[in-house]
Amino acid sequence: MKKKFIEQLVEMARKDKDIYLITGDLGFNLVEPFEKEFPDRFINAGIAEQNMIGVAAGLALSGKKVFVYSIIPFLTMRAFEQIRNDLCYQKLNVVLVGYGAGFTYGTAGSSHHALCDISIMRSLPNMTILSPYDVNQTKMCVKNSLKEKGPVYIRLGKAGTKMEKHNYGIPKEISMGKSKIVIISTGQICDECIDMQMVLNSQGYNVDFVMLHKLKPLSTYFLKRYLDYDYIITVEEHSIIGGLGSIIAETLAEIDCKAKLIRFGVNDEFAHEIGSQKYLRKKYKLDGESLLKEVLKIENFVHK
Repeated sequence: MKKKFIEQLVEMARKDKDIYLITGDLGFNLVEPFEKEFPDRFINAGIAEQNMIGVAAGLALSGKKVFVYSIIPFLTMRAFEQIRNDLCYQKLNVVLVGYGAGFTYGTAGSSHHALCDISIMRSLPNMTILSPYDVNQTKMCVKNSLKEKGPVYIRLGKAGTKMEKHNYGIPKEISMGKSKIVIISTGQICDECIDMQMVLNSQGYNVDFVMLHKLKPLSTYFLKRYLDYDYIITVEEHSIIGGLGSIIAETLAEIDCKAKLIRFGVNDEFAHEIGSQKYLRKKYKLDGESLLKEVLKIENFVHK
Protein backbone atom coordinates (compact mmCIF):
# COMPACT_ATOMS: atom_id res chain seq x y z
CA MET A 1 0.00 0.00 0.00
CA LYS A 2 2.67 2.53 0.97
CA LYS A 3 4.59 1.89 -2.25
CA LYS A 4 1.44 2.50 -4.26
CA PHE A 5 0.96 5.73 -2.32
CA ILE A 6 4.41 6.96 -3.36
CA GLU A 7 3.95 5.82 -6.96
CA GLN A 8 0.67 7.71 -7.22
CA LEU A 9 2.10 10.78 -5.51
CA VAL A 10 5.06 10.91 -7.90
CA GLU A 11 2.68 10.67 -10.83
CA MET A 12 0.60 13.53 -9.46
CA ALA A 13 3.65 15.66 -8.61
CA ARG A 14 4.85 15.48 -12.20
CA LYS A 15 1.68 17.31 -13.21
CA ASP A 16 1.38 19.64 -10.23
CA LYS A 17 4.41 21.60 -9.02
CA ASP A 18 2.60 22.59 -5.81
CA ILE A 19 2.64 19.06 -4.35
CA TYR A 20 5.04 18.60 -1.43
CA LEU A 21 5.96 15.57 0.69
CA ILE A 22 7.11 15.77 4.32
CA THR A 23 8.28 12.85 6.46
CA GLY A 24 9.38 12.56 10.07
CA ASP A 25 12.66 10.69 9.48
CA LEU A 26 10.75 7.59 8.33
CA GLY A 27 9.99 5.90 5.04
CA PHE A 28 13.48 4.91 3.97
CA ASN A 29 13.45 2.64 0.91
CA LEU A 30 10.04 4.16 0.20
CA VAL A 31 10.17 7.93 -0.30
CA GLU A 32 13.37 7.99 -2.38
CA PRO A 33 11.59 8.09 -5.78
CA PHE A 34 9.84 11.32 -4.77
CA GLU A 35 12.94 12.78 -3.11
CA LYS A 36 15.12 12.03 -6.13
CA GLU A 37 12.73 13.49 -8.70
CA PHE A 38 11.53 16.47 -6.63
CA PRO A 39 14.31 17.31 -4.14
CA ASP A 40 13.04 20.87 -3.66
CA ARG A 41 9.59 19.60 -2.72
CA PHE A 42 10.68 16.94 -0.24
CA ILE A 43 11.30 17.71 3.43
CA ASN A 44 12.63 15.36 6.10
CA ALA A 45 11.53 17.12 9.27
CA GLY A 46 13.45 14.73 11.48
CA ILE A 47 12.15 13.16 14.67
CA ALA A 48 10.02 16.22 15.41
CA GLU A 49 6.48 15.32 14.51
CA GLN A 50 4.84 18.39 16.05
CA ASN A 51 7.12 20.68 14.09
CA MET A 52 6.47 18.58 10.98
CA ILE A 53 2.76 19.44 11.15
CA GLY A 54 3.61 23.11 11.68
CA VAL A 55 5.76 23.10 8.54
CA ALA A 56 2.93 21.40 6.62
CA ALA A 57 0.50 24.07 7.81
CA GLY A 58 2.83 26.86 6.72
CA LEU A 59 3.22 25.37 3.25
CA ALA A 60 -0.53 24.89 2.94
CA LEU A 61 -1.15 28.51 3.90
CA SER A 62 1.17 29.51 1.06
CA GLY A 63 -0.90 27.55 -1.44
CA LYS A 64 0.99 24.26 -1.51
CA LYS A 65 -0.65 20.81 -1.53
CA VAL A 66 1.08 18.95 1.25
CA PHE A 67 1.30 15.22 2.01
CA VAL A 68 2.74 14.14 5.36
CA TYR A 69 3.91 10.55 5.85
CA SER A 70 4.75 8.68 9.04
CA ILE A 71 3.70 5.59 10.97
CA ILE A 72 0.30 6.00 12.57
CA PRO A 73 1.08 6.43 16.30
CA PHE A 74 3.79 9.03 15.64
CA LEU A 75 1.59 10.91 13.19
CA THR A 76 -1.85 10.91 14.82
CA MET A 77 -0.94 10.78 18.50
CA ARG A 78 2.36 12.56 19.01
CA ALA A 79 1.26 15.47 16.83
CA PHE A 80 -2.44 15.49 17.76
CA GLU A 81 -2.47 19.02 19.19
CA GLN A 82 -0.84 20.48 16.09
CA ILE A 83 -3.20 18.56 13.79
CA ARG A 84 -6.12 19.94 15.80
CA ASN A 85 -4.99 23.56 16.00
CA ASP A 86 -2.87 24.06 12.89
CA LEU A 87 -4.71 21.93 10.33
CA CYS A 88 -8.30 21.28 11.38
CA TYR A 89 -9.06 24.64 13.00
CA GLN A 90 -7.87 26.43 9.87
CA LYS A 91 -9.29 23.77 7.54
CA LEU A 92 -6.02 23.47 5.62
CA ASN A 93 -5.51 21.19 2.66
CA VAL A 94 -2.97 18.77 4.15
CA VAL A 95 -3.13 15.01 3.58
CA LEU A 96 -1.88 12.90 6.48
CA VAL A 97 -0.79 9.44 5.36
CA GLY A 98 -0.29 7.02 8.25
CA TYR A 99 1.08 3.51 7.81
CA GLY A 100 0.70 0.60 10.21
CA ALA A 101 -3.05 0.13 10.72
CA GLY A 102 -4.11 -2.12 13.56
CA PHE A 103 -1.54 -4.80 14.41
CA THR A 104 0.68 -4.18 11.37
CA TYR A 105 3.60 -3.44 13.73
CA GLY A 106 2.59 -6.21 16.13
CA THR A 107 6.14 -7.24 16.96
CA ALA A 108 7.03 -3.68 18.03
CA GLY A 109 4.63 -3.73 20.95
CA SER A 110 1.65 -1.68 22.06
CA SER A 111 3.40 1.66 21.51
CA HIS A 112 3.34 0.95 17.77
CA HIS A 113 -0.17 -0.53 17.53
CA ALA A 114 -2.74 1.65 15.77
CA LEU A 115 -5.97 0.80 17.55
CA CYS A 116 -7.43 4.20 18.42
CA ASP A 117 -6.39 6.41 15.49
CA ILE A 118 -9.78 6.40 13.77
CA SER A 119 -11.40 7.38 17.05
CA ILE A 120 -9.17 10.37 17.71
CA MET A 121 -9.03 11.59 14.11
CA ARG A 122 -12.80 11.46 13.62
CA SER A 123 -13.29 13.58 16.74
CA LEU A 124 -11.67 16.50 14.93
CA PRO A 125 -13.92 18.89 12.98
CA ASN A 126 -13.15 19.23 9.24
CA MET A 127 -11.16 15.95 9.12
CA THR A 128 -11.91 13.45 6.35
CA ILE A 129 -10.91 9.81 6.99
CA LEU A 130 -10.09 7.30 4.25
CA SER A 131 -9.22 3.65 4.91
CA PRO A 132 -8.37 1.77 1.69
CA TYR A 133 -8.36 -2.01 1.37
CA ASP A 134 -5.85 -2.70 -1.38
CA VAL A 135 -3.45 -0.98 -3.80
CA ASN A 136 -6.26 0.02 -6.14
CA GLN A 137 -8.23 1.74 -3.40
CA THR A 138 -5.01 3.32 -2.13
CA LYS A 139 -4.35 4.87 -5.52
CA MET A 140 -7.93 6.14 -5.68
CA CYS A 141 -7.80 7.62 -2.16
CA VAL A 142 -4.50 9.42 -2.75
CA LYS A 143 -5.75 10.80 -6.05
CA ASN A 144 -9.10 11.94 -4.65
CA SER A 145 -7.69 13.34 -1.40
CA LEU A 146 -6.86 16.65 -3.07
CA LYS A 147 -10.51 17.06 -4.01
CA GLU A 148 -11.53 17.22 -0.34
CA LYS A 149 -11.76 20.57 1.40
CA GLY A 150 -9.67 20.55 4.55
CA PRO A 151 -7.32 17.97 6.07
CA VAL A 152 -7.51 14.30 5.12
CA TYR A 153 -6.28 11.26 7.03
CA ILE A 154 -5.44 8.16 4.96
CA ARG A 155 -5.01 5.01 7.06
CA LEU A 156 -2.74 2.43 5.44
CA GLY A 157 -1.78 -1.11 6.39
CA LYS A 158 -0.60 -4.08 4.44
CA ALA A 159 -2.54 -4.39 1.20
CA GLY A 160 -5.51 -6.72 1.11
CA THR A 161 -5.33 -9.50 -1.47
CA LYS A 162 -8.38 -11.76 -1.18
CA MET A 163 -10.74 -9.71 -3.32
CA GLU A 164 -8.73 -10.32 -6.48
CA LYS A 165 -7.77 -13.88 -5.54
CA HIS A 166 -11.38 -14.97 -5.17
CA ASN A 167 -12.47 -13.20 -8.35
CA TYR A 168 -14.89 -10.87 -6.62
CA GLY A 169 -14.23 -8.36 -9.37
CA ILE A 170 -14.07 -4.64 -8.70
CA PRO A 171 -14.67 -3.93 -4.99
CA LYS A 172 -18.18 -2.60 -4.45
CA GLU A 173 -19.60 -0.71 -1.52
CA ILE A 174 -23.14 -1.86 -2.20
CA SER A 175 -24.14 -5.54 -2.41
CA MET A 176 -27.90 -5.86 -2.82
CA GLY A 177 -29.79 -9.05 -2.15
CA LYS A 178 -32.26 -10.79 0.14
CA SER A 179 -29.72 -11.65 2.79
CA LYS A 180 -30.65 -11.15 6.41
CA ILE A 181 -27.09 -10.30 7.34
CA VAL A 182 -24.52 -7.85 6.01
CA ILE A 183 -20.88 -7.58 7.09
CA ILE A 184 -19.25 -4.16 6.91
CA SER A 185 -15.48 -3.80 7.24
CA THR A 186 -12.61 -1.53 6.26
CA GLY A 187 -8.92 -1.82 5.45
CA GLN A 188 -6.87 -5.01 5.15
CA ILE A 189 -8.90 -6.92 7.71
CA CYS A 190 -11.51 -7.22 4.98
CA ASP A 191 -9.45 -10.28 3.97
CA GLU A 192 -10.61 -12.06 7.14
CA CYS A 193 -14.22 -11.11 6.34
CA ILE A 194 -13.87 -12.43 2.82
CA ASP A 195 -12.65 -15.76 4.18
CA MET A 196 -15.63 -15.87 6.53
CA GLN A 197 -18.10 -14.96 3.81
CA MET A 198 -16.70 -17.60 1.46
CA VAL A 199 -17.27 -20.32 4.05
CA LEU A 200 -20.77 -19.11 4.91
CA ASN A 201 -21.81 -18.91 1.27
CA SER A 202 -20.39 -22.38 0.60
CA GLN A 203 -22.60 -23.68 3.42
CA GLY A 204 -25.71 -22.25 1.82
CA TYR A 205 -25.98 -18.94 3.66
CA ASN A 206 -26.50 -15.75 1.70
CA VAL A 207 -24.33 -13.12 3.33
CA ASP A 208 -23.62 -9.69 1.86
CA PHE A 209 -20.30 -7.97 2.37
CA VAL A 210 -19.50 -4.26 2.22
CA MET A 211 -15.98 -2.88 1.91
CA LEU A 212 -16.08 0.68 3.24
CA HIS A 213 -13.15 2.99 2.50
CA LYS A 214 -14.61 6.40 3.41
CA LEU A 215 -15.26 6.51 7.15
CA LYS A 216 -15.80 10.23 7.61
CA PRO A 217 -18.05 11.71 6.51
CA LEU A 218 -20.25 8.60 6.28
CA SER A 219 -23.20 8.80 3.94
CA THR A 220 -26.53 8.13 5.68
CA TYR A 221 -27.87 7.26 2.23
CA PHE A 222 -25.33 4.43 2.09
CA LEU A 223 -26.60 2.84 5.32
CA LYS A 224 -30.27 3.23 4.40
CA ARG A 225 -29.77 0.48 1.83
CA TYR A 226 -29.34 -2.00 4.68
CA LEU A 227 -32.12 -1.00 7.05
CA ASP A 228 -34.25 -4.06 6.25
CA TYR A 229 -31.54 -6.53 7.21
CA ASP A 230 -31.86 -8.51 10.43
CA TYR A 231 -28.21 -8.04 11.37
CA ILE A 232 -25.48 -5.56 10.51
CA ILE A 233 -22.04 -6.81 11.58
CA THR A 234 -18.97 -4.57 11.68
CA VAL A 235 -15.40 -5.92 11.75
CA GLU A 236 -12.42 -3.67 12.38
CA GLU A 237 -8.76 -3.93 13.37
CA HIS A 238 -9.25 -1.10 15.82
CA SER A 239 -10.64 -0.50 19.28
CA ILE A 240 -14.32 -1.28 19.63
CA ILE A 241 -14.61 2.29 20.93
CA GLY A 242 -14.82 5.11 18.41
CA GLY A 243 -14.02 3.22 15.23
CA LEU A 244 -16.08 1.72 12.41
CA GLY A 245 -18.60 0.06 14.71
CA SER A 246 -19.18 3.30 16.59
CA ILE A 247 -19.58 5.22 13.34
CA ILE A 248 -22.25 2.79 12.14
CA ALA A 249 -23.96 2.68 15.55
CA GLU A 250 -24.18 6.46 15.85
CA THR A 251 -25.61 6.74 12.36
CA LEU A 252 -28.16 3.94 12.85
CA ALA A 253 -29.33 5.53 16.11
CA GLU A 254 -30.56 8.56 14.21
CA ILE A 255 -32.49 6.73 11.49
CA ASP A 256 -35.31 4.18 11.51
CA CYS A 257 -33.61 0.79 11.41
CA LYS A 258 -34.79 -2.66 12.50
CA ALA A 259 -31.38 -4.28 12.10
CA LYS A 260 -29.45 -5.39 15.17
CA LEU A 261 -25.86 -4.19 15.17
CA ILE A 262 -23.05 -6.51 16.27
CA ARG A 263 -19.50 -5.13 16.48
CA PHE A 264 -16.21 -7.02 16.33
CA GLY A 265 -12.95 -5.28 17.20
CA VAL A 266 -10.40 -5.00 20.00
CA ASN A 267 -12.07 -4.58 23.39
CA ASP A 268 -11.29 -1.69 25.74
CA GLU A 269 -7.78 -2.91 26.56
CA PHE A 270 -4.14 -2.66 25.53
CA ALA A 271 -2.58 -5.53 23.60
CA HIS A 272 0.31 -6.51 25.87
CA GLU A 273 1.32 -9.50 23.75
CA ILE A 274 4.13 -9.33 21.20
CA GLY A 275 3.72 -11.13 17.91
CA SER A 276 2.92 -10.95 14.24
CA GLN A 277 -0.24 -9.36 12.90
CA LYS A 278 -1.61 -12.83 12.16
CA TYR A 279 -0.90 -13.98 15.73
CA LEU A 280 -2.49 -10.94 17.33
CA ARG A 281 -5.58 -11.11 15.16
CA LYS A 282 -6.12 -14.68 16.32
CA LYS A 283 -5.38 -13.71 19.92
CA TYR A 284 -8.14 -11.08 19.81
CA LYS A 285 -10.52 -13.24 17.74
CA LEU A 286 -10.28 -11.12 14.61
CA ASP A 287 -9.11 -13.87 12.27
CA GLY A 288 -11.52 -15.42 9.79
CA GLU A 289 -11.95 -18.66 11.74
CA SER A 290 -12.73 -16.95 15.05
CA LEU A 291 -15.08 -14.46 13.39
CA LEU A 292 -16.94 -17.33 11.71
CA LYS A 293 -17.50 -19.07 15.06
CA GLU A 294 -18.84 -15.88 16.59
CA VAL A 295 -21.15 -15.09 13.68
CA LEU A 296 -22.63 -18.59 13.77
CA LYS A 297 -23.64 -17.95 17.39
CA ILE A 298 -25.93 -15.10 16.39
CA GLU A 299 -29.52 -15.71 17.39
CA ASN A 300 -31.62 -17.25 14.58
CA PHE A 301 -28.72 -17.08 12.12
CA VAL A 302 -28.68 -20.88 11.91
CA HIS A 303 -32.10 -20.64 10.22
CA LYS A 304 -31.18 -20.12 6.59
